[in-house]
Amino acid sequence: MRIAVIGGGPSGFMSAITAAQNGADVTLFDKNEKIGKKLYISGKGRCNLTNNCAPQEFLTNVVNNGKFLYGSIFKFTPSDAMDFCERHGLALKTERGNRVFPNSDKSSDVIKMFAGLLRENNVNLRLNCKILSVELDKNGFLLTTISDIVCFDKVIIATGGVSYGSTGSTGDGYVFARKLGHKIVDVRPALCRLLCADVAELEGLALKNVLVSLKDNERVIDSEFGEMLFAKDAVTGPAVLTLSSRINKIKSENLFVAIDLKPALDCEKLDARILRDFSKKMNKNFINALDDLLPERLIKTVARLSGIPLDKKVNQITFSERNKLIKVIKSLSFKYLGTDSIDFAIVTAGGVDVKEVNSSTMESKLVKNLYFCGEVLDVDAYTGGFNIQIALSTGYSAGKSASCN
Repeated sequence: MRIAVIGGGPSGFMSAITAAQNGADVTLFDKNEKIGKKLYISGKGRCNLTNNCAPQEFLTNVVNNGKFLYGSIFKFTPSDAMDFCERHGLALKTERGNRVFPNSDKSSDVIKMFAGLLRENNVNLRLNCKILSVELDKNGFLLTTISDIVCFDKVIIATGGVSYGSTGSTGDGYVFARKLGHKIVDVRPALCRLLCADVAELEGLALKNVLVSLKDNERVIDSEFGEMLFAKDAVTGPAVLTLSSRINKIKSENLFVAIDLKPALDCEKLDARILRDFSKKMNKNFINALDDLLPERLIKTVARLSGIPLDKKVNQITFSERNKLIKVIKSLSFKYLGTDSIDFAIVTAGGVDVKEVNSSTMESKLVKNLYFCGEVLDVDAYTGGFNIQIALSTGYSAGKSASCN
């Protein structure tokens, strides 16, 4: 049985290795000069391989189509992925949030492990080989490359999404799937920055324990608690990335990113805190009385937005002015301009409609012997190793099913 795997990322690795271990004659095609280009930059070069949690908890971290992943995650769990890596010589460690990394902190070591397994299992690796088309033939599938046309019994599409296109993720799988009759759910950026106006003066400022919300005037659309970071033209960081995956379908002309700088304090308690601080600095100017309450780099911005004159003496600030200050601290707002370009998103949301794919085998319900795995599918999850685990689990299911049927 001849199986073609298109795409040299984690889902492609796992499907090719699994199918080869089951006795199939496997060829892995990748358009790049080397495999694992996107994996190499994942986790800032450290490669957060999976999340050390139980399958049920894992599924709560899936944003889109978690039910579809039920079968594959239980077939090849995060624990199975960790055992697989360590059994093949890759030592692992678990860090905060159950994030799993190679001990070496080098994504290149992960790629070396997979490359070694591809060789050991006699997978025919064709690099610098772009697939131009995938067509049905009476004898199976015809794959057209720049140099030849090759026939296979089965095809596994593991081409990824469209984020970080420089790594080879340019949406080829969507083209193949659509031509073979599959629906493609509109793709959009996930785990990405939120572009905002007027944040440049805060560039580089990191905040912890804040509540980041997307608001339509005063109505809160969605929120996330945690850490964030200001960039020149956007906000980012863990809380923002998580929020971005839930709001990337929303379009409006009048939205704001609002940051509650003191989410543990309601307005009444915050007012009491401000009064205590002000009582110690009664004769100081307003601009010099906030250093116990706010990070230094935020003081000027918050003070300006409160509308209180910066040189006004603290003992002259009125109840009404204090309420304005509280409102800014509880909802420091910036005009929302949209999600960042999909090319810079960590993962792609959208893709091959999972309603047309068997959730247990990853086989197309429309085309026999055609399989999909990884980011090309309409599945995505939060940060923390969940997306790579999805690639490994769906890749395992595809490889096993394709080689056993």
